[in-house]
Amino acid sequence: MVSVSLGVMRVLAISGSLRASSINSALLRAAARLAPPEVQISLLCGAGELPLFNPDLELLLPSAVVALHARILAADALLIASPEYAHGVTGTVKNILDWLVSFEPFVYKPVAVLNASPRAHHADSALRETLKAMSAVIVEAASVSIPLLGASLTENDMVESQLVSHAISASLSALYQAVVLQQSEQSPTFPVA
Repeated sequence: MVSVSLGVMRVLAISGSLRASSINSALLRAAARLAPPEVQISLLCGAGELPLFNPDLELLLPSAVVALHARILAADALLIASPEYAHGVTGTVKNILDWLVSFEPFVYKPVAVLNASPRAHHADSALRETLKAMSAVIVEAASVSIPLLGASLTENDMVESQLVSHAISASLSALYQAVVLQQSEQSPTFPVA
């Protein structure tokens, strides 16, 4: 985990929607565009290509799962945005998380949860509960609700909106600080001569 000490935090952004016009995906792309130089955000692509979670496949992981694990391992933190379906998270985000349950590098991974609709409180609560059960570190100061549902904002509009850009910037700053703090606590301390 050298990246933050070098000044760059690598963030993997995960959308819970497969829709091409997803507000949640647009929000994550806007976050990538608004990220300061010390924050590098890449979006997880191919979530729809992951097979449905099956413990029998864990002995010989499918290539899509191996690729997911590699992306999680390389990330210093995660940024997750998921819509709400039937008072819960989408099958897409749940399937991604199911493939990470027994993946040890996910444990204690800092995560910021972005909620594109404050009305989607059931999905937000369910996502947080799942992440806590998996021993992720939810960075509350970086987890925000941004009222985008019904606002008809494009990705460009989000980047140009003072409200949205400020919320994203504050979230990324809090996530960065949390990762720096976590890594400094994990660094070995040496006696001063």
